[in-house]
Amino acid sequence: MTPTEYWWGAIIGGLVVVVAVAALLTILVLLVRRIDKRVVMVRDTLRAAAANTADTALIAQTAARVDAVLAEGLKHHLFLGRVLDKVRS
Repeated sequence: MTPTEYWWGAIIGGLVVVVAVAALLTILVLLVRRIDKRVVMVRDTLRAAAANTADTALIAQTAARVDAVLAEGLKHHLFLGRVLDKVRS
């Protein structure tokens, strides 16, 4: 082989390496963008979860009030049951 052929081989080999590096860097940039978007989605989901659980202190109060409403409903049920039985007799 002549020196000119070696130079052309080196130039073509260098171009192949440059194209391969450019392709790999492009893939890397695309993957980093995708990861960044998904990290933002996870962050937003965690913030929403924190906002949803911020009022958990109210669960006990709500349960107590629901029990009070159920007890009142039971009183009405028993009262109406006694009154309707008397009316039917």
